[in-house]
Amino acid sequence: MAPKGIYEYTIARTKYIDAIFRQSLSEGFDQVLIFGAGFDTRALRFESHAAVTKIFELDVPITQKAKLDRYGQQGMKIPANTKFIPIDFDKEPLSQKLASAGFRRNRKNLFVLEGLLMYLQPESVDRTFRVIEDFAGMGSVIVFDYVRASVIRRTGSCYGEKGIVKSVSKAGEQWHFGIEAGEVHDFLEKYGFRASEHKDAQELEQMFFTTASGEIVGRINGTHCLVKAVKQ
Repeated sequence: MAPKGIYEYTIARTKYIDAIFRQSLSEGFDQVLIFGAGFDTRALRFESHAAVTKIFELDVPITQKAKLDRYGQQGMKIPANTKFIPIDFDKEPLSQKLASAGFRRNRKNLFVLEGLLMYLQPESVDRTFRVIEDFAGMGSVIVFDYVRASVIRRTGSCYGEKGIVKSVSKAGEQWHFGIEAGEVHDFLEKYGFRASEHKDAQELEQMFFTTASGEIVGRINGTHCLVKAVKQ
């Protein structure tokens, strides 16, 4: 059985990031970088919106190969503006790998980190954001989700928390990184970004699961929040 509210959260997260992704393409951002892209299909789904934007997908080779194989099996053509960057995170410096792949510094970029940060050690999160800071030009946007630090401590204070923690553990994985309540702005400021939107479960329910009459028809797992931030 799925953890309480996790399907609703995944739907909300997808719709939220889709809107930012589509807007960035429509505004002619120079580049999009999707970290840990996995089977993300936004480059295909929003191909018609990408008049000038180059899209880079970053992931480990085995995952990218599986994705490209599946595309081939389905007869799906990779958009010409999309480039895949395979990386061995243990052996290849991220900054060097991006530069070698043609991802350019000081451009107006969108950085997407979906379902990623919580699995990284704090020092890896810091290294990743330092690279983003290095490559981001003014007006660049980053969108990411994170889990509350209280979830890492397993306080059990969030709706659906016990179920999602159990599910992650059962999958042989573990969450390592979270952000304390009220500290998102301080976290981002270290890397030259300012949070323009910060959505918790209740706000996402209002956005995506509330009828015109004000009835909430889906409750969202309370362990995660979504953030949109802009390079200052």
